[in-house]
Amino acid sequence: MRFTHRAPARALLTLAAAGAALITAAPASAHVHVDADDAHPGDSAVLTFRVPGESEKGALTTEFSVTLPNVASARTELMPGWTARLDRDTAAGTVRSVTWTAAPTVGIAPDQFGLFKISVTLPKQDTVSFPATQTYSDGTVVHWDQAPLPGGGEPEYPAPELFLTGEPEPAHTPAPPTVAAAPAVDAQPVSRADNGARWLAGGALALAAVAVATALIGRRRA
Repeated sequence: MRFTHRAPARALLTLAAAGAALITAAPASAHVHVDADDAHPGDSAVLTFRVPGESEKGALTTEFSVTLPNVASARTELMPGWTARLDRDTAAGTVRSVTWTAAPTVGIAPDQFGLFKISVTLPKQDTVSFPATQTYSDGTVVHWDQAPLPGGGEPEYPAPELFLTGEPEPAHTPAPPTVAAAPAVDAQPVSRADNGARWLAGGALALAAVAVATALIGRRRA
């Protein structure tokens, strides 16, 4: 009876160990990704492409190219050991793509990744796709240009995709300068002056009356 109770437990442990081995043996999938902080349609943003080295032969990534959606302007960040080239459409006044090329002694190894940054003016749409091409030192070329699978699945070589956050923020309009209010003007300065004069005149009359009364009293006593 003890054996029959232990058999299912041993079987479960065996299956669990096999599952763990499969998970451990499965290679981690790394793709080219694009990110941007607070990107809005029609606004300027700094795009950061994260490019991993994935060569199984130990080859270095020596070139990385991105197709741009005919952006109005683009400017690459200085990257030591790499040169950047913009493909411009002079007739339309837009930039169609950017290509980074490594110096002879530079490249992205299989256990490394590189960050490629470019400032662009984004198109006025909710989602932007950036098909990319990764070239290795042994001549291998990988095209990251596949659209999402039906149902939302991810293809083997998905194109980097950026979801924009919404409408661009309105330009800040400075508030009009505050004008200090003029001091209130006394509407009745003459009336106040008249009142003061009346008080003075009344006081003088009262003093005169007291003086007259005093003089009369003095005469009677004399």
